[in-house]
Amino acid sequence: MRRGCPLGSAATSPAITIRSYADADQGDVLDLLDASLGGGPAGRRPPAFFRWKHLESPFGSSFMLVAECDGRLVGLRAFMRWRFQAGGRTLAAVRAVDTATHPDFQGMGVFTRLTRAALDALDGQVDLVFNTPNGKSGPGYLKLGWREVGRVPVAVRVRRPLRLLTARSGRSRQVPPVAAGPAALALEDGVAVAALLDREPTAHGLATPRTVEYLRWRYSAASLLDYRAVTEERGGELAGLALFRVRPRGGLWESTVAEVLAGGDAPTARRLLRRVARAAPVDHLTLHAPARSRLARAARRSGFLPSPAGIHLVVNPRAAGIRPDPTHLDAWALSLGDLEVF
Repeated sequence: MRRGCPLGSAATSPAITIRSYADADQGDVLDLLDASLGGGPAGRRPPAFFRWKHLESPFGSSFMLVAECDGRLVGLRAFMRWRFQAGGRTLAAVRAVDTATHPDFQGMGVFTRLTRAALDALDGQVDLVFNTPNGKSGPGYLKLGWREVGRVPVAVRVRRPLRLLTARSGRSRQVPPVAAGPAALALEDGVAVAALLDREPTAHGLATPRTVEYLRWRYSAASLLDYRAVTEERGGELAGLALFRVRPRGGLWESTVAEVLAGGDAPTARRLLRRVARAAPVDHLTLHAPARSRLARAARRSGFLPSPAGIHLVVNPRAAGIRPDPTHLDAWALSLGDLEVF
């Protein structure tokens, strides 16, 4: 217990103040995240990873608030800036991430105070807030005005059925080798990637606008996540690109297919998915493709089947009349890269 910063229950809350994040807070914030959330999806949180995630996005720096008690940083609320396009309109959004309360101060309303302060500050700046909470944090969001969208379906291609049946939770075996180059190399030729993006069909729903700048930030600038790429060329031009990463999933290894860009050509998408499957000796692959899309059809023909699991999506609309209605699951046209927790 720190002097002037008493611990207690929600009924005897300590004197906590809320303020904006400052650059000088970085070290304390990283310590807080480690104490509250552990190493995260990347296994550790070095300063460069934090800066990539929150300060270097092409959508703008994250909106962040911290909670202090007697000079001690005890809480963080971070909202990543995001963009969606639908029907020719661009929507300003934020994604709620990196919610942290120091263990000594949990149960004292720090999360609620930070969240309400953040929503008040963001009013008029954003059209919606979205995120993919876990089962523990989901109810807290619903109490604060978020609305259930549903479970975004995830398709799975099983490569080692016996492993799925016999693997136990816990530490995965040695990292499998990956026979695919780094994403940074595949995204190096910006002109070729831009031409491929220009051939992508218009998404029917709320979709993240894909640009060369966005793809480079999301998949090549964060070296800790180790995204890889497979490509297809036709007539000397880039005809397709799939971005994925190999990651542990309990006692199994998974290839998470984040993006498949094939100019709307289903046969190209199928070949890319097969190359991803051959790139690493993993136990299974995962993918999300919008319903009735060409990618969804290509995935089915490549051996992907619906899984009983899904990704919990919630939204807090901050503007009236958003179309399509973001509280409906079929209004979203997302990739697994949009839904990954990173």
